[in-house]
Amino acid sequence: MGTIAFHTLGCKLNFAESSDLMRRFGEKGYVQVDFRQKADVYVINTCTVTQTAEKKCRNAIRQAHRVNPDAIVAVIGCFSQVKAEEIEKIEGVNIILGNDNKHKLLEYVLNSTDNNGKENHVEDISHLKDFHISYSSDDRTRSFLKVQDGCDYFCSYCEIPFARGRNRSASIDEICNCARQLAREGKKEIVLTGVNIGEYGSERGESFLQLIRSLDEIEEINRYRISSIEPNLINERIIDFCSSSRSFLPHFHIPLQAGTDKILALMKRKYTRELFANRVEYIKNSMPHAFIAADVIVGFPQETDEDFASARDFIASLPLSALHVFTYSERPGTIAARMLGKVPFATRKERSLELQRLSERKKEEFYLNNMNTEREILWEADCDKGMMYGFTDNYIRVGRKFDKRYINAITKERLETYDSENQHYIIN
Repeated sequence: MGTIAFHTLGCKLNFAESSDLMRRFGEKGYVQVDFRQKADVYVINTCTVTQTAEKKCRNAIRQAHRVNPDAIVAVIGCFSQVKAEEIEKIEGVNIILGNDNKHKLLEYVLNSTDNNGKENHVEDISHLKDFHISYSSDDRTRSFLKVQDGCDYFCSYCEIPFARGRNRSASIDEICNCARQLAREGKKEIVLTGVNIGEYGSERGESFLQLIRSLDEIEEINRYRISSIEPNLINERIIDFCSSSRSFLPHFHIPLQAGTDKILALMKRKYTRELFANRVEYIKNSMPHAFIAADVIVGFPQETDEDFASARDFIASLPLSALHVFTYSERPGTIAARMLGKVPFATRKERSLELQRLSERKKEEFYLNNMNTEREILWEADCDKGMMYGFTDNYIRVGRKFDKRYINAITKERLETYDSENQHYIIN
């Protein structure tokens, strides 16, 4: 049929959906090539979380059109959903799909007859109830499995409910069948992904706890990770289950977003910093070696120097293993974009750098605290300068001399030699 190139921006959910689309095109005879190469079809799966993400989307569109002006350029996903008219004005774009129908991309490409035309198929997503399960398959060892989509929270800074619609998900039976398929493909680890994964199944009387209990019974899958879950939704029952589970790993990603109750309230988050601290402490009491990462946004409107200092000290006091730091970016149409008390961009950048340095210190401390412990490592196929790498159950990166016998194997190793420059352990 021809060649196709994908460029995916944003979250793990986008990567799972892109991988699903790649499989569909491959089944029709398309050969995937690098996005920098000449292709017959270019697909940009977009993100709209920050202004930087949107800039990268525009640059990718222009790059594709420059490499092959005669190609079909399809722009899909979150940026398309909220800025379709803006994308229409960019030279080279042929097909625009939102999150409601990007799973139909193959159909639109096959039916496209005019490489110079523009087809805008973005529709209102606010009442969408359909859910399309997808998973990544380009990694030989693990897969990102989409179990939930959309969000009902409407935080004051966030466009995601407008870009992805309301909460919806696949049934437990559908997800378990998909997990079994991934096991047949040789996957050892599954990462559960979604927009607000803790709300899984609430629209039809199922729960996230029921889901993970069912997945734990599929013995062909060795390991599961939970990609991200809200602090008000990761309750003690979920933590207790993970601590005694056969396959759910001691690795958690919990969005904090702000370290003071004042800013959390302005963000319209559904918890206090005390609740967040309690969740982290409960996990650590149950699983002392657990890796816990947190998202933090700096420079939100009305965040004073005192607010930032209080948040920084609070975060520093917690047994977190790493931070994902985001510089606040105004999103048109959100409540926060209209708030007074804008923080200067230079100040936002300074605060972001300070928290990134704190994150590096916390990660180093976590790695060193695990020295001389024995952990199970899933080894990946990627090779770099004669080394292969993998991650422990608690998400510590480990390297060893490349040996193809270890690809997609799980071994138990003692962590003894730490490479501080590259922040990983080495197995000799």
